[in-house]
Amino acid sequence: MLSFEEYKNIIDLSCPPRMAQIISEEEKSAICDELLAFLLEERNRIAAFSYPYSVKRELIWGYLNERPPAPVSERFLTLQDRLFLSESEERGVVEADAFSYDGGIALWQGDITRLKIDAIVNAANSSLLGCFIPHHKCIDNVIHSRAGVQVRLDCSKIMGAQGEPEPAGCAKVTRAYNLPSKYILHTVGPMVGLGVTEEDGRVLRNCYLSCLNLAEQLGLAGIAFCCVSTGVFGYPNDEAAAIAVGAVKNWLLEHKSNMRVVFDVFLDKDLAIYKDVLKNT
Repeated sequence: MLSFEEYKNIIDLSCPPRMAQIISEEEKSAICDELLAFLLEERNRIAAFSYPYSVKRELIWGYLNERPPAPVSERFLTLQDRLFLSESEERGVVEADAFSYDGGIALWQGDITRLKIDAIVNAANSSLLGCFIPHHKCIDNVIHSRAGVQVRLDCSKIMGAQGEPEPAGCAKVTRAYNLPSKYILHTVGPMVGLGVTEEDGRVLRNCYLSCLNLAEQLGLAGIAFCCVSTGVFGYPNDEAAAIAVGAVKNWLLEHKSNMRVVFDVFLDKDLAIYKDVLKNT
């Protein structure tokens, strides 16, 4: 497995200031026309843009999901970033600094791609390249699709240097590009079979520890975790929450760390579960 020291210089981890500005639908539509022209040319298809903006934007989402990690032009990146940064602003940026922290931990329900925090955690698959299913609603797809094609390109460079799939329980970092956060920490959780095993629990715990260790190595002040492995990977929500909270609390105590940790949940049932686990752990 490739260590951070071994791949940190093959991708760009600098975080220059980003100029986010909400742009008009007319400009968005014009940007989509140019992006679609590029994407359709790659597919040897003729571009025809009589569609309304919303349809064109959906087409771009799907085409980018399917697209392999091939280079794009600087013009493509400029247009994509202007569009995606505008969309981030429209969704509404949520300042993690404003949360109430108890023992360095906060609980928040909402879209993790809206959080302004040093790093958010992505529940990745072993290819680390994101989800290739068009319009899939998994967190891996959503994070990659809103951050930009640069994330898949960075992950491809890392995986090319590593030369093997990403082991479960580890973590890699890329920039977050067009998201409010600075970085994305990609971790692969265990995929549960007929029942949860002791090894599944060990691997899931390592996902949280690996992300925290990497965040510490990067000198980050805050990190937001999604509910790793509880989606299509099948880990029971209540058991996963107990492992997550236990791992984070123990790590913060052992490292005497001032790092702030956000548990980000999306479902109402996960909100109730985490409230209970945090209260009783």
